[in-house]
Amino acid sequence: MGMNPANIMKLMQRLNIFRTQHPKFQAFLGSVTQGAIREGTIIEIKVTDPDGGEYISNMKLTSDDIETVEILKNIRE
Repeated sequence: MGMNPANIMKLMQRLNIFRTQHPKFQAFLGSVTQGAIREGTIIEIKVTDPDGGEYISNMKLTSDDIETVEILKNIRE
């Protein structure tokens, strides 16, 4: 399954908009990936909708997850 170059360009544009609108998030991810991301780390995500509903989930990172994170980090290089 190949990637459509036009969709990749759209994604890159959207990521640039996201970075501009949420500059603290990228800094946060940079801080976290400097040492907190290792096997056994628990990542928790909480989403609160406009009506006050909350959705919370978490996952404990495995060695496979760490390998995936490393691949993603190196895509930009």
